[in-house]
Amino acid sequence: MWNDLSANLKYSGIYLKEIILLDSVVILIILLLEERIYITLPLAFLILLFSLIFLSLIGKKRSTELSEIKEIIKHIRENYYSGPEEINLSTGLSSLQEEIRRMFEKAKADIEYLKKLEKMRTEFLANVSHELRTPIFAIQGYIETLLSGAINDEKVNKTFLEKADRHTLNLNNLLNDLIDISRIESGEMRMSFRYFNINEALRTVVQEFEPMASEKKISLLFHPGKENLQLWGDKQRLRLVIVNLLTNAIKYTEEGTVEVFVEDGPKYGKIIVKDTGIGIPADDLDRIFERFYRVDKGRSRLVGGTGLGLAIVKHIVEAHGSKVEVKSEPGKGSEFSFKLRK
Repeated sequence: MWNDLSANLKYSGIYLKEIILLDSVVILIILLLEERIYITLPLAFLILLFSLIFLSLIGKKRSTELSEIKEIIKHIRENYYSGPEEINLSTGLSSLQEEIRRMFEKAKADIEYLKKLEKMRTEFLANVSHELRTPIFAIQGYIETLLSGAINDEKVNKTFLEKADRHTLNLNNLLNDLIDISRIESGEMRMSFRYFNINEALRTVVQEFEPMASEKKISLLFHPGKENLQLWGDKQRLRLVIVNLLTNAIKYTEEGTVEVFVEDGPKYGKIIVKDTGIGIPADDLDRIFERFYRVDKGRSRLVGGTGLGLAIVKHIVEAHGSKVEVKSEPGKGSEFSFKLRK
């Protein structure tokens, strides 16, 4: 009995000072009101005894609740629960139950997110290694062939050097894209937001791509918005977005047109890049913004590109508080669009 009382008092010890203070006040009042010592002493003893019993009951309740909480935490640590609804505490701990459930959901989400990040990191390293290996091995092969005697063969020496130069350019583009996406994701790429004339900015980029489109006999058209339309954003970073979208549109369009539109809305301006190219299958639409993801791996390598262009587009547009929308149908073309604040 005394062992149980002692154990219970240990759990209610945090209230001991308050109980002693209350008992002292009550006993003092009794002493002031009742001078007969044979009455006051038993009353004081009873008050102290009831206080100990009260503390013991509180301690027992607190011990039970702490044991219950410890058991719940132990089960969470051992992955005993599959969902938050399985975590149930007694009625007196209902408010704490909701907090523990939220903590469980947050911890579970964090663990799943970390697993996803680890998977992405592993895939990213594998993809980077593969993408770097391809041009490096090609360059190495051409140089070894030239050093083995082909340098003196006028039929192949210039061709091999041109191919090595092209792979060097691809390698440089890949490294630049890797640096850009790394700076964006780490927050090191600072945005310079201001209002700018969207028609002038897009017209300049479209003109730069006219020779590329003309070489493939594709019509490259620009449809400007209303005159002097000013949109809010980082002009240089958005230029990179349009460059990537136009590059893809022209590369994957064999015939027809590539068009750039500016649509004027009440609060936003909408930029659209539309083509009549090969299109994107519905199953791939959710993944095209992943780093190094290619819809048609064989064709993608044939036309060039680093596999990072759309990932960069996504990050830059989202940094503007917007989202890239995609509409596409295989064999009929694709449409990429996003909005900027007026």
